Amino acid sequence: MKVAFKQVDVFTSSAFNGNPLAVIMDAQGLSDEQLAAIARWTNLSETTFVLPPQDAQADYRVRIFTVEGELPFAGHPTLGTAHALLEAGWPTKTPGEIVQECGVGNVTVKIGAGGALAFAAPAATLTPYNDALMSSALNSDAFDHTHSATVADMGIRWLLIPMISADAVLAIQPDVSDMQRLKKHAGVNGVMVFGRLPEGEAEQYEVRGLLVENGSLTEDPITGSANACLARYFAAQGQISAYRVRQGTAIQRAGRVQVDFDGERIWIGGNTVTVIDGTIQL
Repeated sequence: MKVAFKQVDVFTSSAFNGNPLAVIMDAQGLSDEQLAAIARWTNLSETTFVLPPQDAQADYRVRIFTVEGELPFAGHPTLGTAHALLEAGWPTKTPGEIVQECGVGNVTVKIGAGGALAFAAPAATLTPYNDALMSSALNSDAFDHTHSATVADMGIRWLLIPMISADAVLAIQPDVSDMQRLKKHAGVNGVMVFGRLPEGEAEQYEVRGLLVENGSLTEDPITGSANACLARYFAAQGQISAYRVRQGTAIQRAGRVQVDFDGERIWIGGNTVTVIDGTIQL
């Protein structure tokens, strides 16, 4: 059985600079075991599987798998799947937006001028966090102590750690053993460190998304969910001015995220491009 398949690059306007995503355009009839096997085979950070919506307000339902299991929500898969479906001519119920149903409920994706997409950040639970392991895990003490490290839970959980500058973020050389211990102590999926860029730059923050998978340290090229958690963190502190994020610099990527605040909604946006468009044999 052949099914339409796309591989897209998310949070970039030029291929090979963002975060890749595999999209299986019709997953009806596939078992959970098949979904997991396909995600392991693509070997990307996430693979998404499109299904008919169960909620009448949604345009489609998606299941999001890593190589290790299923996630209730993730950011770059949300934008990447919406891009793939819109490019394929998927019908939408409301002009200017497409609504995704996933493990955290319905997520609205706004369709901007020029094809840029932005998802509405889900609500997050924010819990201040402190652990001596942060220094050894990051091999750094350049923390911004005017703000607290925080665990942000958005279905996926990130430990947000403020650094004194963008240079301090880029200088981090994580220790995999202590990073794994820190991740376990905090009960998180990953660690996001962030720091201010100098005035005059096109972006305001440099961020890095650090993960430990199968005992190895990996760095996410550009992370929608962690950036959504960071935006919720800023909003909780009363910082609601639009800003841009740079991510992936340390691994030679050029991910870019636009964050906008609109009343109760926070929009996490960027560009997405298709790299592979074809079929997959299932």
